Amino acid sequence: MLIYAIVFINIACLIYTIGVWSEKIQKKLKGWHVCVFWGGLIFDTLGTGAMGKIAGGIFQFNFHGIAGMSAILLMLFHAIWATIVIVKDDENMKLKFNKFSIVVWIIWLIPMVSGIIYGATV
Repeated sequence: MLIYAIVFINIACLIYTIGVWSEKIQKKLKGWHVCVFWGGLIFDTLGTGAMGKIAGGIFQFNFHGIAGMSAILLMLFHAIWATIVIVKDDENMKLKFNKFSIVVWIIWLIPMVSGIIYGATV
């Protein structure tokens, strides 16, 4: 189970990073970015679920648990908002969206890094 969790979390990191930074570099939200955001959320949720099973299936009310849950909820909000922006096809919103994406990505990295640290110390 651990190998699946590690693989899923790392795939999430890779595709979410590609999506966020390519959006930043291209300076405009595009449809394929939205697909990548949803993909990152799916893989992160799969990896987090696998890690949760390893930990006994009980939510850990600690820094990593709270940060992880917050990051998944923020990623969900990010993907939904990106979808709305693309569906509305508002050019101004597409141009401003990347500022929010970078913030979400940075916040997402907190549980990623704390999970690595926590996993290395257990």
